[in-house]
Amino acid sequence: MKNKEKKADYMEIRIPRFSFRDTPTNGFLVLTLVIFAFLLGMLTNKVMYLQSTAKQATVAAAINPQPSTYPTQPSPPQIVKVDNGKLPLLGNANAKVTVVEFSDFQCPFCEKFFTDTLKQIDDNYIKTGKIKLAFRHYPLISIHPNAQIASEASECANEQNKFWDYHDLLFTNQAAWSPLTGSDITSSLTDYAGQVGLDTGAFATCLSSHKYKARVDADQAAGNDAQVNGTPTFFINGNRLVGAQPFSAIKRAIEGELKK
Repeated sequence: MKNKEKKADYMEIRIPRFSFRDTPTNGFLVLTLVIFAFLLGMLTNKVMYLQSTAKQATVAAAINPQPSTYPTQPSPPQIVKVDNGKLPLLGNANAKVTVVEFSDFQCPFCEKFFTDTLKQIDDNYIKTGKIKLAFRHYPLISIHPNAQIASEASECANEQNKFWDYHDLLFTNQAAWSPLTGSDITSSLTDYAGQVGLDTGAFATCLSSHKYKARVDADQAAGNDAQVNGTPTFFINGNRLVGAQPFSAIKRAIEGELKK
């Protein structure tokens, strides 16, 4: 009886023994735990690195603060003194208002101005003697490879007193001659000279010699001085107006100058 009572005085808890040799599952669990511990360590190091970097950036910003905005390029002046160039004026030489146009014969926006707006200006202001229009060259040769030779061709036409006739024909046929290259563009420009009644032999000699290249370059230099950065650009008594503006915009600028 004593032995039985003694056995009843305590409880025995036995912890089961696990052997990882028992099943393949246990080996997989161990491998998973190792990989998890490795990834956890990497994540901890990454967090610590980011915290350190952020702290360094904060300190650097406090020592050397950066401006909140980057400096911008100054806008071109709205009123610029430009002269009329060497080409004949269109309109009354004594008109109160002078419109100077910097243009590129191959520029589609210049063609749009010629097609949509110039005739209305001519009817309302040039023929009535209220304004005079001066044309100056600004060939954008980086995107319009035939613009330079077209400008020189118009100067050769001016040598025979046909600048404005040739000017109109170049813009009217812009789509036809713009894609030409080599001798084709020279032949086309010479053909247009014949269409406006020029001596094509003299014209061809003038064009092939680049006789008026310096004059075209001088116009472009004047445009650069006036901070022209696109075509067409207009100066209406010196007031800048950029782009193929509708007639209403140019009318407003001209009327403003006429009232002064």
